[in-house]
Amino acid sequence: MAQKSPERVYQAKLKEIDAQIRRMPGAIGLRFDRATLLERLSRNDAAKAAYLEVLQKDPKHFGAINNLAMLLFKMGQRQEAFLLYAEAAERHPDNAVAHANLAFMFLKANEPGRARDHYERALALDPKDVEAQRGLAAVLTQQGERDAARSLSGLGQSIVTLPYRGSGKPVTVLLMVTLGAGNVAAERLLDDRTFQVHKLTVELHALHTPLPAHDVIFNAIGDADEAQEALAKATQIIAASSAPVVNRPDVVLASGRAANAKRLRGGPGVVVPAIDIIARDLLAGPLGTAALDARGFHLPVLLRSPGFHTGRHFTLIERSGELDAAVASLPGDNLLAIEYIDTRNALGEYTKYRVMYVNGEMHPLHMAIGHQWKVHYFSSDMADRSDHREREAAFLSDMETALGHDAVATLRRIGEALGLEYAGIDFAIDGNGRIVVFEANATMIVAMPADEARWAYRREPVERIYAAVRAMLLQRAAATSAS
Repeated sequence: MAQKSPERVYQAKLKEIDAQIRRMPGAIGLRFDRATLLERLSRNDAAKAAYLEVLQKDPKHFGAINNLAMLLFKMGQRQEAFLLYAEAAERHPDNAVAHANLAFMFLKANEPGRARDHYERALALDPKDVEAQRGLAAVLTQQGERDAARSLSGLGQSIVTLPYRGSGKPVTVLLMVTLGAGNVAAERLLDDRTFQVHKLTVELHALHTPLPAHDVIFNAIGDADEAQEALAKATQIIAASSAPVVNRPDVVLASGRAANAKRLRGGPGVVVPAIDIIARDLLAGPLGTAALDARGFHLPVLLRSPGFHTGRHFTLIERSGELDAAVASLPGDNLLAIEYIDTRNALGEYTKYRVMYVNGEMHPLHMAIGHQWKVHYFSSDMADRSDHREREAAFLSDMETALGHDAVATLRRIGEALGLEYAGIDFAIDGNGRIVVFEANATMIVAMPADEARWAYRREPVERIYAAVRAMLLQRAAATSAS
């Protein structure tokens, strides 16, 4: 007799539970089981409603709070997920899982100090919590305490297999990550109904340890400035596999900010600010401005700490008197000095575009318009300006018309120079129609917009990128099977 698929098993169990609930409508345990089955069937909206039903009857139900938070996180509703995780930790202060999950959200929000507090509380409650140990190790690594991270006990488990919820044979992906910052947000890209993911943390992996069977390798270590050691070790680990690799570590290593500036400058149709890595000690004190001058940088100039994203530890120096305080506020032994290029239009607006490269194809992701030099989508004027959203919609629907043929051709050449199967570029367009490159690497986040009517036009472009990544991995996995 043919074995039933997991999906059919879940559907049968759901019918059974529905019948039991009709007989016992007040049974909270049954309603919770029903919500988890709906989630396993990927009926996310129904699962969300079912978890909320449980919480209406029992507001302190930890399983419902925790599972709903995880579901919302997967659905891209990160703020709602964060609030629920915070509620779980408040209602269940003696639950190690609650603190570990809240710590994870702080880590994702680039607040390592608060993440550390909750990971340490989780481990005080359950010293054997492996996820809390790994999370704390990641925080310590990002805070520069690498020896302390390595000394944590219980870190021998370098590979974690994530749940697979599909009904057929999965495509197996070996996902390479680092404890440090700068991983690709791959959890958004790998559908758990298609892919079985083995997540390998390179710092914890012994080179003699056999790798699990896999069809394709996705190297999610994307920051060449922060993760040089991790990328070097990833290269050694990958050498033991014959599977195709997305984003080979040696190619990622060539995509640091300063390295990109050198190889992309001087090309037709492109403007790349000069970037140099300068020791902090040279910039601190009265000779700091002279150190910048000696390397060809003149105020205003940008300073940022390597390895940080979303505008963290990144500042504009307009006057020499600001340099000392800025250097003191930035972490790291070395800092990136970046030529400031004013990209404002006649209205004083800064516009930043993001385009993703997937398997050799370009996909427009978003356009952010703001009145500050440091433009990020979450801090831009887009939410409050329908005219800005109309401009973005035009860019997303027809990039070549919005940017011009020459600009699109320049973007294509930049993608070819990067040589990565998965990457992105943040840029502006200057008054001459040239691409002004801000950064180009693998760490670009592709986030699904909030489920609001005003952002409906952005959902399809994100889904196209997800579909392109899925198709790329399936194509490479098929090549493995054929060989």
